Amino acid sequence: MKLGFALPHYDYSVAGEPAGALRWSTVVEFARAAERAGYDSLWLSDHLTLDLARYGGSPEPRGVFDPLVTLAALARVVARPRLGALVLCEALRPASVLAKSLASLDRISEGRIDVGLGAGWYEPDYTMIGVAMPPPAERLARLREAVIVCRAMLEGGPFTFDGRFHRVFGARNDPNAVQRPSPAIVVGGKGDRLLALVAEVADGWNTSWIWTVDAYRDRVTVLERACEAVDRDPATVTRSVGLYALCGEDHRDLERRFERLRDLSPAGVLDGVTLDEWREGRLVGTVEEVREQAQAWAALGVETLVVGVGAVPFAATTLDDLELVATAVGGGRP
Repeated sequence: MKLGFALPHYDYSVAGEPAGALRWSTVVEFARAAERAGYDSLWLSDHLTLDLARYGGSPEPRGVFDPLVTLAALARVVARPRLGALVLCEALRPASVLAKSLASLDRISEGRIDVGLGAGWYEPDYTMIGVAMPPPAERLARLREAVIVCRAMLEGGPFTFDGRFHRVFGARNDPNAVQRPSPAIVVGGKGDRLLALVAEVADGWNTSWIWTVDAYRDRVTVLERACEAVDRDPATVTRSVGLYALCGEDHRDLERRFERLRDLSPAGVLDGVTLDEWREGRLVGTVEEVREQAQAWAALGVETLVVGVGAVPFAATTLDDLELVATAVGGGRP
């Protein structure tokens, strides 16, 4: 089992930052700590701003570091972990221009970039760029074309594609990506039509952040049927799952860490939530329990667990929470 870390990069991500704005030095601190702890990969997300209303927190939009710029900087901060985004929103960049940036990132990182793409779900992202959020079917159609264009452009071109939403004509991407034939393209989501898209055009599938093993097993069945429909071996689709994680040395320590998580989380997010409730659909327990849970995910073909050590996406509590999860899962090795 490989282990990824959902790196804090929002203003809400880490409690106690001056003026409520996340410092770049804090991002670097967590990235370097994850590398020392043996994490195999570091992941960002892609929004222009993000509020926490859907998680029980404030509806006020919070700031965030741009993922592409941040990945470029991280490539010089950490030497070993792979780097990626879960996931880049199709609507925010033309696919051909995105591929240019990703190829440069792959060069800068010496072949450590993984490409995560998604259809988009957060309506304020669309509002801020002055477009109406399309219905789900159109967003998936746009995503399918974006994957096709990105893959071809990452291979270098020349490439021509006259799609409904994305068009390129004799486009080249020089220098192209280091990885051959191209960096892996992972698509994020969970619906039946999304999984059909994965089976057709993607290298891998990710879904995050709350999943039980049984619910995920149902989605795997849908993916396998989608692969059969296009005559693809399901084993060729890499699988990663994002989960909130909390680990204790023993049950008493786990209870202590959960209370600390409550204290360090954005206001409202964990109001009235008990530790037993927090366990459901998350990677939570003692070292031995978390290790057993990771083994159950591996048995379902999950190759990478991407963990967040906070109560909302891309939030983090403390470095020792990050380190203990790595010890339990036994993921990456320096």
